[in-house]
Amino acid sequence: MKERLEGRPGRSAPGNGTRPTIKAVAAAAGVSTATVSQAVNDTGRISEATRRRVLAAAAELGWSPSAPATALRRARTRTIALVVRRPTDVLGADPHFSELITGLEGQLAPRGYGLLLHLVPDMAEESALYERLVAEGRIDGAVLTDARADDPRPGLLEGLGLPAVLLGAPDPAAPVPGVGLGQQDAGVREAVTHLLEHGHRRIAYVAGPADLVHSGLRRAAFESALAEAGLRPLAVRHTDFTEEAAVTVTAELLARPDRPTALVFPNDSMAVCGMGAAQRAGLRVPEDVSVVGYDNLPLGRWLHPRLTTVDQQVQRVGAAAALTLLAGCGEEVPAPLLDGRPRLVGRESTGPAPAGRP
Repeated sequence: MKERLEGRPGRSAPGNGTRPTIKAVAAAAGVSTATVSQAVNDTGRISEATRRRVLAAAAELGWSPSAPATALRRARTRTIALVVRRPTDVLGADPHFSELITGLEGQLAPRGYGLLLHLVPDMAEESALYERLVAEGRIDGAVLTDARADDPRPGLLEGLGLPAVLLGAPDPAAPVPGVGLGQQDAGVREAVTHLLEHGHRRIAYVAGPADLVHSGLRRAAFESALAEAGLRPLAVRHTDFTEEAAVTVTAELLARPDRPTALVFPNDSMAVCGMGAAQRAGLRVPEDVSVVGYDNLPLGRWLHPRLTTVDQQVQRVGAAAALTLLAGCGEEVPAPLLDGRPRLVGRESTGPAPAGRP
């Protein structure tokens, strides 16, 4: 991609005979291109020593940002980034993000903002992408998903001077506001209570990736709710969000001599795959094994049996995130509202524990 913050004609970079660029300045100063942009435009939070080092490198190379590029950076792009760390096949199979995007777009589009979606493989690529988008002046803000322990992204975006909102489990200490998906324990506790009331004692939990904040919170709630009833989980399995993982883990759990009478999944898509794996193993849902999902996505209403799940109001979370971010971008918007904590939606995929296998 062509560098948008090109230098004006000046002294060539030493020894290469070409016009200096912001990348050359970044390399000479030992910083990112985003830091160069912050130094020369006096934005973001960088130390005075770093600013002086960048300016010295720029002077040595004879580089300065062109007037059109500076004007471009300062102009509002009315574009919000949504960067998702998922493979394309996983994202395509998970309706959660469709619901989230619907909620975001419902607030962004009427106000003339667009959503820029990027898929990345890891944290390093995600961080580099934010730096590049900011350096190129392409976005006004970002929606961060999948909060992780010691997540570096809020601090990075604060340093870049980019408004952001964090989805997952809001952290009061984070430098960016958090929205929705809080009270993760409430929905899981309701699911466990529901299963206990139906006589289940052999309950297994298929959790999401262990490094996600909400995965840890939900697992803790699951184990705590069982402990309060004098029980321990039959099994807890952390895995990724792929369909293959859901089928594989479900098959392994149901092949145990002490197989679970109930399974709790981290999202509805994986719960659907788990139901299919159980049925292929010759088991009936819910007569032989009960299944609980999480998200309350529309597909759950059309299954047979219909899926018991936890409603965390994904579209409303997306709408609240968009309004919070728009306020951070200086727009006058109403205060975001969410309708309380996640709640269990009981349907036909759960029932009494099978006789003789509590």
